[in-house]
Amino acid sequence: MDSREFDKFAEEYTSLHRANITASGEAPEYFAEYKIRDLKRLVAGGFPGIDTGRFLDFGGGVGTSVPFFRKHFPSAHLTCVDVSIKSLGLGVTRFGNPTSFVAFDGSHLPFPDFTFDYAFAACVFHHVSPELHGRLFAEIWRVLKPSGKVMIYEHNPLNPLTVRAVNTCPFDENAILIKAGMLRTRLECAGFREARIRYRVFFPRSLHWLRWMEAKLEWLPLGAQYYVFGSR
Repeated sequence: MDSREFDKFAEEYTSLHRANITASGEAPEYFAEYKIRDLKRLVAGGFPGIDTGRFLDFGGGVGTSVPFFRKHFPSAHLTCVDVSIKSLGLGVTRFGNPTSFVAFDGSHLPFPDFTFDYAFAACVFHHVSPELHGRLFAEIWRVLKPSGKVMIYEHNPLNPLTVRAVNTCPFDENAILIKAGMLRTRLECAGFREARIRYRVFFPRSLHWLRWMEAKLEWLPLGAQYYVFGSR
């Protein structure tokens, strides 16, 4: 992971992202909260109100997830980790305490074993060289508690609109999209169990009245994004 690539776009990340997703009719905040709502649903596991624990936002960058994390997990603690010092600095300026912003070297997470209850990554691993995925998933596995869970969100390379958006986005210039089945396999090879795939984001804002169907379409590999959720 090359911190220079992420530092280059740190200050204009949000504006570039906003311009790149105009076809969806939504702002970046919509997609950021979408992911945290999914995480909340998975963490609750049928027990609404559960929002405690320690969470790791792997590749948290400028803190895009922070306001929505605080909204949906008000009693939990969030640590954003990233290789980009510049991005983390912007995150601290924007959000500061109680969120922790921690730098790492792109290889070894600077936390003891069994530190976190949950880990998530929001469209990070398509920026990471595929040969590093196994090592980083193993690191995430290491820092999770024995009952820990992981959620990895990614762009779906089977969706042509997603592929077009990635191909025209300046900060995705070196992106390598990952098929959901491959991501699940890599997580399982790192030690995660019961990994399952769910496809998400099917309708643009112009078809928002159809979004009630999205929960019923999670099996369909045509969503703009997907996540893999597994247990340590």
